[in-house]
Amino acid sequence: MSEHILVVDDSASIRQMVEVTLKSANYQVTLASDGQEAFDLCKSKSFDFVLTDQNMPRMDGLTLIKSLRGLATYRTKPIVVLTTEATDEMKARGKAAGATGWMIKPFDPAKLLQVASKVLG
Repeated sequence: MSEHILVVDDSASIRQMVEVTLKSANYQVTLASDGQEAFDLCKSKSFDFVLTDQNMPRMDGLTLIKSLRGLATYRTKPIVVLTTEATDEMKARGKAAGATGWMIKPFDPAKLLQVASKVLG
C-alpha cells in the first residue's frame, strides 16, 4: 500500500494541484480545507505525512502542527508547511511548533515530490 498524505489548504486550486502531483507518484491523498477539518480527520485516521498551508480559516497551520504534535500518533510524523509566508521569523515559528520542513508557494511539482520522498524516507 502506498503512503497516505493529508493535504491541508483553504484554496481548492492548490489542493487540486498538490493532489494531482502526489497521485502521479502513486501516493494516496486525502484533502482538508482548513486546520480544524484536518485535525478532526487526524483524530480518527493515521496519515504518513501532513502537508499544510499556514493561513487558513478556523485553524491555521502552526496551530494545526502544535495540535497534531500533541497526539501520540503524530509526535514524529513528518509535517511540512506549504505557504506564501517566506520570512525567517515565520519559518522559526514553524520549526518551534514542530514543523519538519517549509516550502514556499508557488511550488515546483518536482520539488514537492522530492520533499515527499525525503520525509517519507
